[in-house]
Amino acid sequence: MASPPTETAPPAALDAMRAVIPHVVSWLEYRTWYSRVPGAQFAVWFDGEVQASGAFGLADLASGETMTPHHLFRVASHSKTFTATAILQLAERGLLRLDDRTGDHITELADTVVGCISLRELLEHSGGILRDGVDGDHWQNAQPFPDEQKLLEIVRTEDVKAQPNERFGYSNLGYALLGVVVGRVSGTSFRQYLAENITMPLGLRDTSADVIDGRAADYAAGYSGLHTSRERMRIPHADTEAMSAATGVTSTASDLVRYLAAHRIGSGELLSDASKRAQQRGLWRPSDSSDDEYGLGFVIERIAGRRVIGHSGGYPGHITKSLLDPVDGIAVSVLTNAIDGPASELAAGILTILDAAVRRTDRLPLTPAAAPADSARFEGRFANLWGVLDIVRLGDRLCAYSPTGAAPLARSTELVVVDDVTLRATEGDGYGAIGETLQFDFDEHGRVITMRAVGGMSWWPFEVDTDAFRVPWIRQGV
Repeated sequence: MASPPTETAPPAALDAMRAVIPHVVSWLEYRTWYSRVPGAQFAVWFDGEVQASGAFGLADLASGETMTPHHLFRVASHSKTFTATAILQLAERGLLRLDDRTGDHITELADTVVGCISLRELLEHSGGILRDGVDGDHWQNAQPFPDEQKLLEIVRTEDVKAQPNERFGYSNLGYALLGVVVGRVSGTSFRQYLAENITMPLGLRDTSADVIDGRAADYAAGYSGLHTSRERMRIPHADTEAMSAATGVTSTASDLVRYLAAHRIGSGELLSDASKRAQQRGLWRPSDSSDDEYGLGFVIERIAGRRVIGHSGGYPGHITKSLLDPVDGIAVSVLTNAIDGPASELAAGILTILDAAVRRTDRLPLTPAAAPADSARFEGRFANLWGVLDIVRLGDRLCAYSPTGAAPLARSTELVVVDDVTLRATEGDGYGAIGETLQFDFDEHGRVITMRAVGGMSWWPFEVDTDAFRVPWIRQGV
């Protein structure tokens, strides 16, 4: 579903990003396989629509069910962005003020310390409320998530950890209270409010405030991590009850990028531009050494030189991350179905590759340069005993880099075409082979047979589906 036009990247830059989408998909496929996470789902949005959506690996290890773009995920703390958006909508309608005390809307808390904390302080995690309470084992399926009565009992009886505005202190309990406020002020449930005011207006058919009734079979199974065992344990999904506003939302990567795109300044969706600017303004740093900031429900960070907003999510068995560059209108989302899933790394990697396809100047956000000599016949993924190497055209440059690293392009080498069978490394890491050539052998159909590069070693075309890849002479026993 396309959204209204707004400020976005220049047309030539959009074309450059579209051209690199196949490599983004290939990189994601490799990184999913390399990390040995059960499965991953992704989506990329720019120029008014989803440009790529897909999935790799398995949704269920036991049955062997393949992951698809339509499997549902619990996106956990992404929920906070929905909740903050709901609170700001109610403020725009004059139904509450951000400086209202929590006890003004939850009367059971009016005579408590928590009741004196403002909605704004809850939104920015500066209220001093405990993160999850003194007993948070609902995060390990040892007990149900607290319902509203239990939630209010927890915050009434347990002490705070800091005074309001003393420091940043992430709190799921604080956002759960904001969900109660949304319900009390709107006169409906938090879940119904999200459906009527956020998901339905955007056409998000796979997004809900919690578990979607009747669709249990559509969820990707969630798994424990390999940090505790050689084998993964399946973790059942649970209703998050009153914690929905902090961690309960169900969604897909495609829905999430469409939702984030609605937060672009000028999109005319969900909130006024004034509220969006307030929501996306950095207010607190998690620590003195952190470059990240927190606004009103959004994490603000810098990736590939871009200031992006978004959120991560950690639900038992699902790890997720979504990002939006609100200036150039680029949204990415990656959802993984294991507690050790590299969703943040993968989302950042997508943005890094897209950014590398265009050149940036001080005045123009994105300005692609001239195209290089034809390089298509050299491009691909290659492997040998020592590693894996991708050769890819990124806008005006031909680059080689290892996709095994957590940060793509961190140690990339720029290449130029010398002739029909030769590339030369011109710029990059001096520990590599700068100034040396890469020699290719092709078959009669123009397909690469071998490449000789980096220390004069042979490399062969590589695909992630082949666990049988072997260096030829080792396979032959020589």
